[in-house]
Amino acid sequence: MKTIHTLNELRQLLAEERAHGKKIGLVPTMGNLHAGHIALVKQAKENADIIVSTIFVNPLQFSAGEDLDKYPRTLEADQEKLATVGCHYLFVPSEEEVYPDGREKQTMVEVPDVSDLYCGASRPGHFQGVATIVCKLFGMVQPDLAIFGAKDYQQLFVIRKMTKDLSLPITIQGSPIVRNEHGLALSSRNGYLSEEELSAATALNKTLKTTAQAIEQGNTDFDALVEAAQRQLEAAGFKRDYFVIARQSDLLAASKDDTQLVILAAAYMGAARLLDNQVINL
Repeated sequence: MKTIHTLNELRQLLAEERAHGKKIGLVPTMGNLHAGHIALVKQAKENADIIVSTIFVNPLQFSAGEDLDKYPRTLEADQEKLATVGCHYLFVPSEEEVYPDGREKQTMVEVPDVSDLYCGASRPGHFQGVATIVCKLFGMVQPDLAIFGAKDYQQLFVIRKMTKDLSLPITIQGSPIVRNEHGLALSSRNGYLSEEELSAATALNKTLKTTAQAIEQGNTDFDALVEAAQRQLEAAGFKRDYFVIARQSDLLAASKDDTQLVILAAAYMGAARLLDNQVINL
C-alpha cells in the first residue's frame, strides 16, 4: 500500500490505473480505524480493482464545542490495518491540501431538508460539512464506486441524494453495521467510554430491537413507543438526543400506514454521542 499526501500525486497514480482499465473504489474515513472500517474496504475489494482509502478529520463537520481537537488520530496503526487487508492507496491530505483557500472561502455543498433533521438539528452545519468533503473527495479520487457504513443511516441518505442530485457517475454502496459481541455498533467514539459505560451502551441496540419487535407485532402507537424507548435508554444511563420512527424513503416521521421504516437513534453515554438504527420492512 502506498500512502499519498498530495492531490497531484494521487491523480497521477490513479490516471495510470484507469489507463489499464482498472475500476476504482473509494472508502472515505476519518481514521482511528476499527473492524467496521475494514469491512468497508473488504466490500470495496469485492466490487472494484483498486481501492483508495482516505483519512481526513474534516473540520467542517464539527460544530463549535465538539471533539475536533480530541478526535483520535492513529495514522500508523491505521496504515498497518489497511495494508493488511489489501488497500492499494491511502490518501492522507492536510487541511491546506483539501481547503487551499481556507475553510471560510470554501464552496459548500448542501442537501436541503433532510440535512436539517435529527443529527442535523443536533449538530447545525454537520451535514453541510459532510456533503462538502464527500463531494470534494469524489472530485479528487473520481471513483467508480464508494462505500459508506450504514450505522449513520442519515449520512448515507444524504450522500446518496447528493450523488443523485448532482448526477455524479458514482455508485454508492452501504455496508452493514459491524457490532461487538454484545451488539454495540462499532464506532471510533466508543474509545471515549469506560468499561462500565461500554457495558451500559449495549442498551441502545437492545432498545431499538425491542421497539422494532413491537412494531412488527402490530403496535402503531409510535409516540408511545418512542417515549418508552427514551425512558428505557435513560434508565440505562443514556442522555437523550433523538429517537424517531421514520420512513425509509424520505426520513420523515412514519405513519401507521407506512411499511418501509427505519428507527433512528442518537444518545449520549458519558462523553460519547452514539448512533444506531434498525430497518423494518413490514
